[in-house]
Amino acid sequence: MDVFGVFAQFWPELLSGVGITIKLAGLGAIIAGFLAPLLALVRVNGGPAAQVPLRFYISFMRGTPLLAQMFLIYYGSGQFRPFLQDIGLWNFFREPFNCALLAFVMNSTAYQTEILRGGIMGVPHGEIEAGKAVGMSYVMSLRRVVYPHAYRIAWPALGNEIILLIKASALASVVTVFDLMGQTRAIFQKTFDFSVYIWAAVLYLCLTAAFVWIWRRFEHRLSPHIHGKRPSLLGAMTKRETA
Repeated sequence: MDVFGVFAQFWPELLSGVGITIKLAGLGAIIAGFLAPLLALVRVNGGPAAQVPLRFYISFMRGTPLLAQMFLIYYGSGQFRPFLQDIGLWNFFREPFNCALLAFVMNSTAYQTEILRGGIMGVPHGEIEAGKAVGMSYVMSLRRVVYPHAYRIAWPALGNEIILLIKASALASVVTVFDLMGQTRAIFQKTFDFSVYIWAAVLYLCLTAAFVWIWRRFEHRLSPHIHGKRPSLLGAMTKRETA
């Protein structure tokens, strides 16, 4: 087993797979990030007519494996090919990447919706009332009070969800998407060199580590009063004595 030799020979394919993994997980998380705030608001304030189908959707997505959801979309869409052709969507569903992306978006939207719901419910009611007292409209209150505070509360959990999405992207290889794991499997079938999986694990680790570092930088910007340096007790005493 030549650990470095297999990487030296196949690094372009592995890096190409990394790019597909980033694209798949990134687009899935971003699109879900645009859908989740509105759905979370419906979960908090919506009526029964909106709540029931939304709760069913979230329960289904969170209660079934992502792999099963991907199979339902990828293989199930073929059962409706005439209908999809009639409405002009077959070209979308015939691409494995699009099917995997749709499964990721639907799955991550369910999780992000519930995470943000908890964040919205964690916003103190007094802050909302204070916004009304200074003349904020409902939409302005959401934009300036509710969502900023909700995201500060939910930010760590949202980061964990995206990390899970990055790692779950390895499932896309089973529907012939040549992401990092797909390229790794193809290389192994050519070489039967197990060390290629070691390199895949290292690259996944680098991806998640880089993401965690970036996410924490944003977290510090969102909550500088929590992550900033607090003055030491000795420094505070010195300032008092000087004053």
